[in-house]
Amino acid sequence: MPSAELPLIARPGTRVPLTDLLAEADRQMTVCNACRYCEGYCAVFPAMELRREFKADDLIYLANLCFDCRACYYACPYTPPHEYAVNVPQIMAAVREEMYREHAAPKILVRLFMESRKLAALAVVAVVSLVFALVLGTQGTAAVFGGAGGADFFSVVPYWGMVLPAMALSGYGVAVLVAGGVRFWRDTGGTLRQMLDLRAFLRATKDALGLVYLSGGGDGCFYPDELPSMSRRWFHHLVFYGFMLDFASTSVAAFYHHILDRISPYPLLSLPVVLGTVGGVMLVIGTAGLLVLKWRADRTPAHPSMLDLDVVFIGLLFATATTGLLLLAMRETAAMGVLLVVHLGVVAALFVTLPLGKFAHVVYRYAALVKNQVEIASTKHAG
Repeated sequence: MPSAELPLIARPGTRVPLTDLLAEADRQMTVCNACRYCEGYCAVFPAMELRREFKADDLIYLANLCFDCRACYYACPYTPPHEYAVNVPQIMAAVREEMYREHAAPKILVRLFMESRKLAALAVVAVVSLVFALVLGTQGTAAVFGGAGGADFFSVVPYWGMVLPAMALSGYGVAVLVAGGVRFWRDTGGTLRQMLDLRAFLRATKDALGLVYLSGGGDGCFYPDELPSMSRRWFHHLVFYGFMLDFASTSVAAFYHHILDRISPYPLLSLPVVLGTVGGVMLVIGTAGLLVLKWRADRTPAHPSMLDLDVVFIGLLFATATTGLLLLAMRETAAMGVLLVVHLGVVAALFVTLPLGKFAHVVYRYAALVKNQVEIASTKHAG
């Protein structure tokens, strides 16, 4: 089958319509379905083999079931320059990236954040600068630059000045991601009954928490090159569980504040500080490791726009964890006010961009894993 090659996929900053991407994904999956050499590498290929043809909903589902381990790319005899030009990781990433665009909102932020890595970086700088300007304008320079080391954080930024924007940004992010997840489920042919399948949810959660499909064929992902390694899987574990520990730290701090009437900053050995410190260190190590892997990785199986989204999101997580740890380490110094405002600005930028970038994969891939478990169960039942 000759290639219906889409060279624009490999050009950064160039969009290809989702319909064209799905046509190319259909072509490649048809080749793969005739070969079936890679069926043991991940969930994509067994799910592919359940289909004789590939509709748009099938391809969107398969694209989000792909974890970009690249095992199939390095095993495939039909990758470029072969005339079939099969590059499954690249086309799946291209479909995911375009789907993120269509499901995210508001569209003005989607265009700003997803056009290029430079525009995304400028958007982040703009958010941090805006937070800094708002704090200076409402609290004055003395609160930020007054050198009140060890003072109550809320003497720099009032409690509700932190909580209300955080609640608004969190609500916005959750609303966009939930709406996108529901739309994804509908677009991939999922039913309400399947969505409420507890057994499928539990099995998908086990796969997600264990990052099962970052093990490739069993030896790990092919990062940074054609040699398999578990490093990407372990760095992802550090990022995910570090993020969850930081979330737990914030939740415990809220309990201390509202229930126990204990005002921050808390002692170094208190539960919120210990959880936040351990989580922050895990995030720094995990994100730094992933950035190194991205930098060294083979670009051939990558989709440039998705790679940009990866780098911006991972970089924001790294900046969030780093500024948080610096704030903790220097909270007794004159730099506390500046570090607090910078940290809050970075956190705000992270939450503004969460539903617009790579974080969206958490929702869509989890939904794809649930759908995969539903399919597996129905196949066993039919057999």
